[in-house]
Amino acid sequence: MDLSETDFDRILFFEHARKTAEATYATNPLDADNLTKWGGALFELAQFQSGEESVKAISDAISKLEEALAINPKKPETNWYLGNAHSALAFCFPDHDTAMVHFDKATQCFQKAAEEDPGNELYQKSLEMLAKAPELHQELQKQMAGQNTVNATSSNTSTKVSKESKKKKKNSDLTYDILGWVILAVGIVAWIGAAKYHVAAAPPPPR
Repeated sequence: MDLSETDFDRILFFEHARKTAEATYATNPLDADNLTKWGGALFELAQFQSGEESVKAISDAISKLEEALAINPKKPETNWYLGNAHSALAFCFPDHDTAMVHFDKATQCFQKAAEEDPGNELYQKSLEMLAKAPELHQELQKQMAGQNTVNATSSNTSTKVSKESKKKKKNSDLTYDILGWVILAVGIVAWIGAAKYHVAAAPPPPR
């Protein structure tokens, strides 16, 4: 993966946040805010990974966020971060039923966040955008299946075409990864800004 200077800075920032949260956890494992920061940092870092590594990173983030909610189940921002993580994880699975399990969990998380902080427009917007996610997931799978069929057919014509097909398949996978992450673009972009703020200061009070 070719990283821009901005991407590199983000990796350094969230890796530092992850290490800081891990160190804090060693002395205070019941700090829900710290666990939220830890889970958030893991989720952000997962964007720079792929395949099984990405799935593991998102799963680790979910584990930390769930641990935070076990301590403070009414924390809206933690529920919201967890919803984003489940949304992203859903796109890592080609099987629609498996993806729907995570989309349903994401919906529950966003609903809880909205209930705890009804004045927060971001939580409501996340729910609206998530409603479109299952359809997009199915459409992506259809496009990938079609591309794979074309690639397989083309690969039988010549060695040159085979190489081009592999390149197209790689590009298709990359497009799929990107679309999987931007399904909740508004939420994730806002989350990045919120995460940076949370690392530097205490969480903002509900609006």
